[in-house]
Amino acid sequence: MAKPEYFYGVHSVESLLEIEPERVLTLFTLKGRDDQRLKRVLELAEPFGISVQQASRDKLEKLAGQPFHQGVVAAVRANPILNEKDLEELLTANPQALLLALDHITDPHNLGACIRTAAAMGVEAVIAPRDRSATLTPTARKVAAGGAEKVKFIQVTNLARTLGQMKDDFNVRVVGTMLDEKALPIHQFDFTGTGVCVVMGAEDTGLRPITQSQCDQTVYIPMSGNLQSLNVSVATGMALYEVCRQRIV
Repeated sequence: MAKPEYFYGVHSVESLLEIEPERVLTLFTLKGRDDQRLKRVLELAEPFGISVQQASRDKLEKLAGQPFHQGVVAAVRANPILNEKDLEELLTANPQALLLALDHITDPHNLGACIRTAAAMGVEAVIAPRDRSATLTPTARKVAAGGAEKVKFIQVTNLARTLGQMKDDFNVRVVGTMLDEKALPIHQFDFTGTGVCVVMGAEDTGLRPITQSQCDQTVYIPMSGNLQSLNVSVATGMALYEVCRQRIV
């Protein structure tokens, strides 16, 4: 049996209990804590007979891997890691899906924030390279505030190859966010009509050349003054909002 994963933070644990309660093995709560937020978590767990153990702050910190656990940690049965086959099944079922690809985003806080925004904007899957990229650590899940349970997180061996296959096999348009001579202001690109994959690069390095080569179009977020870049999670939110605005009209 695979080792359990550990979810922490009220939003993350609540979302898990609402969507996949069968995965929760044990709830650990801070000894002496008794407030409405914790009561809500316990109410969600009760119908499923989930074991609840009170624990010291030190034990919760050890389970979560850091001190910002909000007094609740869940030991969770690990899900299988999603891969290229799962992406193919998703696009076969819905060729017009909205996808987000992250090109070597290494900070789990940024990954979690991007997933949280993706969940809010109707993205069906977040795609990332398997190597040299952040994964769904407890920190990323906590920052995602429940989004990681609502959006598929798919890890692929070769991001550029996967983008090419999506274009060839499912007519997905790949739109990279970067400022080059061919880039359009994001509001001038038509995101409607087919499947779309928005590709975001790391804040410091941007999209790698091999990733750029798979983009059907590049777009940029117009900004005032001398500011040239934004944190990747902030830029992701702004880009996905424009995509979502167009696609729901």
